[in-house]
Amino acid sequence: MRGDDASLADARRAQAKLGPEIWSQVIRIENDARSNRYPRVLHALVFELADILWFYTDSDGTQSLSLHRGRLAEEKSDLAPLLHAIEPGFARWSLVSDDTPVPSPARGELPNGCLIESVAALRSRLEHGKITQNARLLSYYIDTAEGRFGHTVLTYATERSLEVIDPERPGHAERFPISLGGDALQLARAVDSDRVAAAHWVPVSLVPAARSAVGPGSGATLAAEPADLEAAAPSPAHPSRRPLIKSGV
Repeated sequence: MRGDDASLADARRAQAKLGPEIWSQVIRIENDARSNRYPRVLHALVFELADILWFYTDSDGTQSLSLHRGRLAEEKSDLAPLLHAIEPGFARWSLVSDDTPVPSPARGELPNGCLIESVAALRSRLEHGKITQNARLLSYYIDTAEGRFGHTVLTYATERSLEVIDPERPGHAERFPISLGGDALQLARAVDSDRVAAAHWVPVSLVPAARSAVGPGSGATLAAEPADLEAAAPSPAHPSRRPLIKSGV
């Protein structure tokens, strides 16, 4: 499968994992940059979460796309400046219609898809009627010689404990004291190690949403409580991480 075909298949697979409650749109991008981490032609998924837009590619994971919070209609109507902020070589982009033929997707884990897989894990719990209180995504970051690396897991409370599902260990929930739910950094270090340098919550709640009348495509949104995110701004991409809201491993 050619690289652009694989990226289209993975973008569609990511869209399916997010589900119909979440506004999303697959786009095709032509990249004029001669030497960087993105191929000359790629497909990406743009989606809405916690009142901002996000950008997923199979080669680079998920990162914040919005330049401002609370301007979703405006930003959906013109993605060009948002894409240029991620990579100035992103010269042209177009919407991929829902009826565009898609190559057979690869099986297994979504490449660099930990944030999206975490939302899918939440959906699975809700569909099976499992106790899932105060569901939030926990994104955390580790500084290395190669740059800042990010990872995202699902957290929620049950009657007796705080549980964490790591997309790298699907189907297995780790249990922690409820008290750690008040400190993102301490929980992230308990989940991973003291190497974690920063962490933040992204509270989410899957609910039906109205169709959007603006922006690329149509669909729904993921309603979210106000998250403790810093002001939306481009953050380094994965693996040369954007330090704020980038998650791919």
